[in-house]
Amino acid sequence: MRYSLKAGAIEKVSTDCVVVAVYSKGTLSEEATALDKACGKIISKLVKSGDFSGKLGETQLLSGPTGIPAKRILLVGVGPKNKLASKQGLKVLNAACKALMQLKATSAHIALASLEIKDQDDAWLAARLAQQCEDNSYRYDTTKSKKAPAIALKTVTLAVATGARRKTLQDALKHGAAVGKGINKAKELGNLPGNICTPSYLAKQGNELAARNKSVTTKILTEKQMERLGMGSLLSVSAGSAEEAKLIVMQYKGAADKSKPYAIVGKGITFDTGGISLKPGAAMDEMKFDMCGAASVFGMMQAIVELKLPINVVGVVAAAENMPSGKATKPGDIVTSMSGKTIEILNTDAEGRLVLCDALSYVERFEPRSIIDIATLTGAAVATFGSVVTAMLSNDDRLAKTLLECGDSADDPAWQLPMYDEYQKQLHSNFADLANIGGPRAGTITAACFLSRFVEKQKWAHLDIAGSAWNSGAAKGATGRPVALLVEYLRRQKA
Repeated sequence: MRYSLKAGAIEKVSTDCVVVAVYSKGTLSEEATALDKACGKIISKLVKSGDFSGKLGETQLLSGPTGIPAKRILLVGVGPKNKLASKQGLKVLNAACKALMQLKATSAHIALASLEIKDQDDAWLAARLAQQCEDNSYRYDTTKSKKAPAIALKTVTLAVATGARRKTLQDALKHGAAVGKGINKAKELGNLPGNICTPSYLAKQGNELAARNKSVTTKILTEKQMERLGMGSLLSVSAGSAEEAKLIVMQYKGAADKSKPYAIVGKGITFDTGGISLKPGAAMDEMKFDMCGAASVFGMMQAIVELKLPINVVGVVAAAENMPSGKATKPGDIVTSMSGKTIEILNTDAEGRLVLCDALSYVERFEPRSIIDIATLTGAAVATFGSVVTAMLSNDDRLAKTLLECGDSADDPAWQLPMYDEYQKQLHSNFADLANIGGPRAGTITAACFLSRFVEKQKWAHLDIAGSAWNSGAAKGATGRPVALLVEYLRRQKA
């Protein structure tokens, strides 16, 4: 989709669909008032009839209006005028974009410049508009014999208020579109079945990203190379599978070579049976989503390449399939990680931390400014937060605060859990340096405590997206989170 700015009188704009706002109780926005006057009171008559009230998120399409060149008018309800904050504003944009995607309109003009959203500016509105358009345009049909109808919308223009900073708004549109495309990339990878989206498939994605962009170089480590590096923890997860594990290392160079990078590490378990500690059969199909941490790394990388961020970033994906077989790792087995620490594997279904710990050790060679790992790691995170927020733990208070702020700013929220030393003792093992599980209590925290043992000299944060990475039920599918949070974090960093 193409995004641009357009100034001028709304009643003179030629487009397939013009979008205007109506407040609750039928109060028209400035743009809606101008259209209403030019169209013979078509909007006010609809409101007076009681067929449109202006409640938050309500939409109504008016086809073939007279007196204006626009072919359609889409009304979107914004609720009470004095209660329009960012959350409500996002619902307005989502409702409008969702409705636009159902039309045969190839162009749309969004005339919402008069909306006053508390604590937000025109740039926020522009960025969120582009992001929501991209997000709502996503359709999964890759493995369907009948493809979904193509989205007709191709061009979107945004009305510009008098005195608006055009360059700022243009940059905001570009940012929002890039984030939206990155979210869709993550959703597509997450939604693919495990027989297609294998570790080798993810490795191919990394190579293709580098082939398309001179700013990216990709290196794929094979199991033999990982074995030489001493990655016994990661390799213990793939031991029972016919699919070879891959460590995918993507380096983005947006700054000088000497500038230290920011490291983003994703868990890429392309299917998780639980291994010998086999999961129950119900809903096991959703374990194809266990690579959504990896998917968010790919989505993030795509977005920052498009935005040409002036920093260096290394994105690492630890990809493996966790299967039971005669060669699979058993409960009670002890493995040696790349760091040299030995791990007693008490539960083979706690495999995400086993691949991540070696990836975290590996990424230290880049001397990163910070390390953020993303993983669908624990059911405890789902029990605690549901699908609303991402669980976040960190060994650095400043990094944690920044990530929380970025999550709120990007409408991709996280919430910090404590990681006190007292939790570390739950990982005690009589036979190894540490166990891979910490018992039934505080599962999200002890999982992070495990990972913290491998980044003791690093500024590090862990995002547990087990609840936020995908939806179940009728809306089953990947969400693309936390791509928006990650891009916002990297956007704020300096070389």
